[in-house]
Amino acid sequence: MNQLIKKIMGNNLLKGKRGIVFGALNDKSIAWKVAERAVEEGAIITLSNTLLAVRMGTTNELAEKLNAKLIPADATNVSDLEQVFAQSMEALGGKIDFVLHSIGMSPNVRKKHTYDNLDYEMLNTTLDISAISFHKMMQVAKKMEAINDWGSVIALSYNAAQRTMYGYNDMADAKAMLESVARSFGYIYGREHNVRVNTISQSPTVTTAGSGVKGFDSLVDFSERMSPLGNATAEECADYCIVMFSDLTRKVTMQNLFHDGGFSSMGMSYRAMEQYLKSFDGIKDENGKIIYG
Repeated sequence: MNQLIKKIMGNNLLKGKRGIVFGALNDKSIAWKVAERAVEEGAIITLSNTLLAVRMGTTNELAEKLNAKLIPADATNVSDLEQVFAQSMEALGGKIDFVLHSIGMSPNVRKKHTYDNLDYEMLNTTLDISAISFHKMMQVAKKMEAINDWGSVIALSYNAAQRTMYGYNDMADAKAMLESVARSFGYIYGREHNVRVNTISQSPTVTTAGSGVKGFDSLVDFSERMSPLGNATAEECADYCIVMFSDLTRKVTMQNLFHDGGFSSMGMSYRAMEQYLKSFDGIKDENGKIIYG
């Protein structure tokens, strides 16, 4: 019903635009939600993920639902990326206006290696998949002149790029690199083609990828308690991406945009303190009213 309402009330923010969404695995994926919202807002898109992910997930169902061409590809492979952009331009009838990079994976996390006992070959894989693929994606697109002037490229990040988060492991390094790539490539792409490049630092979100992080459920709960507005959902992240793809944000580039209910600006909240010290006194007045300040 919610999807039907959105479709009826769509604002056509992306009417006439063409996009590529990388990383949709199943209906829990943020990329999945972004793909749905993009089409609801008038865009035509293609989808891409690894062949293994396509086999394991339900991306085929999304492609059929959205009438979108699905292009299996390894985002760490330059020739594969060349095929994605070439086939997308052919299928969509022109250059691309927006790209979502929603790709991340750590073999060290999956194998439960702690940060002080990393397998370095696995670390290289983490960085290649989760961050360097973003650079490859844009380098390929730029050389192929595949993205229209004033296009928008977004990658999904997380606050662990700036702060140490228990259990996030080498994915934190990957996210830090991802954000650096956005700034460095954003300068060149912006100066030469007016293409804007940003990262969105999303609340911890229950997805297939996120569930592999140690203590993830507790991390989600802690973030919910800390954030004045609560955690941002996958659907809300999709809405934010749509705004960033639209012409409403033509001068926003090289930014890491926090979409986390205020978590990134908090040090301690009442709800987190209440959970931390159940018997703590002094955070309510004589009438039992919570003292937020």
